[in-house]
Amino acid sequence: MPSRAPLLPALLVCLALLPPAGPARGDDRTCMRVGAWIDPKTGDTVGVDTLTAALATRAVVLLGEYHASAEHHRWQAAVLAALQAHRPALAVGFEMFPRGAQPALDAWSRGELDTEAFLRRSRWHEVWGFDADLYLPLLHFARANRLPALALNVERSLVARVGREGWAAVPAAEREGLTNPAAAPAAYRRSLARVYAETHRARGGADAGQDTGPDIEAAMAEPAFANFVAAQLTWDRAMAEAIAAARQRDPSRLVVGIIGRGHVEHRWGVPHQLADLGIDDAAVLLPMTAAAACAGLAPDLADAVFIIDAPDDDGAPPDRPRLGVMIEAADDGVRILQVVDDSVAAAAGLAAGDVVVTAAGRPVKRRAELIAIIRRQAPGTWLPLDIRRDGDVVRRIAKFPAVTGDTP
Repeated sequence: MPSRAPLLPALLVCLALLPPAGPARGDDRTCMRVGAWIDPKTGDTVGVDTLTAALATRAVVLLGEYHASAEHHRWQAAVLAALQAHRPALAVGFEMFPRGAQPALDAWSRGELDTEAFLRRSRWHEVWGFDADLYLPLLHFARANRLPALALNVERSLVARVGREGWAAVPAAEREGLTNPAAAPAAYRRSLARVYAETHRARGGADAGQDTGPDIEAAMAEPAFANFVAAQLTWDRAMAEAIAAARQRDPSRLVVGIIGRGHVEHRWGVPHQLADLGIDDAAVLLPMTAAAACAGLAPDLADAVFIIDAPDDDGAPPDRPRLGVMIEAADDGVRILQVVDDSVAAAAGLAAGDVVVTAAGRPVKRRAELIAIIRRQAPGTWLPLDIRRDGDVVRRIAKFPAVTGDTP
């Protein structure tokens, strides 16, 4: 049976794309009102002044997001401004950056780098891959107010290694200083099993094509699933430890984390690890469309939910071709970590774990090479891609629409 180890980073990223679930709460007129803050425990609205004043007394506030949603990032910028009005001493932490990017973030916050130099020194296009324009307003907020910007993550290679080998197999000296993560809550493990199982189905696993839902129990029994959970906990622990370290350096500051929602919902991920580190008052805030909120708000989903308009775009510049993938360098090409739903890549049959070896007939070894080829595509053109999947090389055709899409 072919190994699915390369899938693990992609499965982790997919957590940020999962919709929340739970019983419907509150009056429809309340949950449908865009611009309202909702308490998921009661379904009642909460006054913005009351809420932000209370949040400003916390040690940590975590702002969940869908990475590709411009609407979510606009909401985060507004929350940052509201929190700073109550508590000027903030530090803003970013999931997007591994710890090695901290010197670049420090120089940025001091006003020593222009945008181009910052993106280059922080290795933005290597370590993250989503359009920088989505995050630059948040980074400029930190810079304009001379607030510390924090790298919350570790190198993706560490998370991938844990996914392949398990946490215990990685020597302590090679864990980037991380301590042992707290065990995952049972509900978190089941949530992760759903991601694991659904991604396996998407790639043609044993139950692919069937009308039944993913077999969560079977997924949890697979030996590789334990490593998948360990990799997710590594990610959660890394962000929690970076936040806790920032608090220890300067307890006067409120640390605000910009983090994928899959790491914060239900307090299963980063908040759980923070509690294990002695910070048990971290607040979790999430944006949600009116339709999603009315469909169901689990009482423990977050401390508060802000109702937003249904996004009309994801913030990507309209004149750039978008394949709809998140990628990383591989030994023999460029590995796809994530395929965005309803994207050009999804329509072409690309899947997480595929390794692109040629694009437009040209070998690709680095992310920048594939990105450059994609950006040279004109609207309405077709891009042939040779991909390695389970040991075989197959061709897929990416068909770009006449009007360019809205995913990276």
